[in-house]
Amino acid sequence: MDNTNGSLLNFKGYNLLKSFVDIEKLEKMEDFEIRDDDVFIVTYPKSGTIWAQQILSSIYFEGHRNSTENTRTVERAPFFEYNKCKLDYVKMPSPRIFSSHLPYYLVPKGLKSKKAKIVYLYRNPKDVLISFFHFSKFTRIIEATYTIEHYLDNFLDGKVHGSRWFDHIRGWYEHRHDFNIMFLSYEEMKKDLRSSVLKICSFLEKDLSEEDVITVVRQATFQTMKSDPRANYEQIINYKFGVNKKEGTFMRKGTIGDWKLHLTVEQNERFDMIFKKNMKNFPLKFIWDINED
Repeated sequence: MDNTNGSLLNFKGYNLLKSFVDIEKLEKMEDFEIRDDDVFIVTYPKSGTIWAQQILSSIYFEGHRNSTENTRTVERAPFFEYNKCKLDYVKMPSPRIFSSHLPYYLVPKGLKSKKAKIVYLYRNPKDVLISFFHFSKFTRIIEATYTIEHYLDNFLDGKVHGSRWFDHIRGWYEHRHDFNIMFLSYEEMKKDLRSSVLKICSFLEKDLSEEDVITVVRQATFQTMKSDPRANYEQIINYKFGVNKKEGTFMRKGTIGDWKLHLTVEQNERFDMIFKKNMKNFPLKFIWDINED
């Protein structure tokens, strides 16, 4: 275990946010007792975690769906490895939803029973990079990097929260047969949110009425979430993260292809070369532009 940079702590080859880590709990993560009806949202950072939290909270909890309860999504679907809200995970009523950025080899062994479910949401890595870059300037929990070039180096080398993007997605995909897992892309959700919600419901074996599906979709639009204090993380970032509000908001754009406004031709070509080398013969589809089918 070592410090990768001032804001990160490396645990068994994986970079976590040092300020949120409880070492004692990290050591016990793999032995955490999993229930058959647990659901894990797994993402690489900046890949739609909050979005998935809102969707699953609305699917599972009628009070969330109908806005009759005021519980935040970060408490409905808390981060497994961080527990920023100090919840007692053992005493949480079923069904429990957890969010996680962990690689496949650090999650609880009980997830391999194949009864508990995992929704793995992935996003094209160029947009992940840009979102991450802006986030590093916005929050004080991550070491700020004020040039894209420097951040690109760190991202490609895995010297960021979440370690190497390539290792994260390949690791989960190549070990998919060990888990009860579905893969869904951020871009697919952006292009057809209703179909994506129905896919998630089918995987989770949740049979919602047409009216409920419409409500889940409405609750999960970017504009609705940005103004919904349960979902937009405004309260928690001001209290736990420490932010530089001059650099924007937690929920910034939520678009596809923002990388085109930031990467130079040379940076993009370099990224493409490394992507092709690392993702050769990888079957999941990536959408790089809003106009792609």
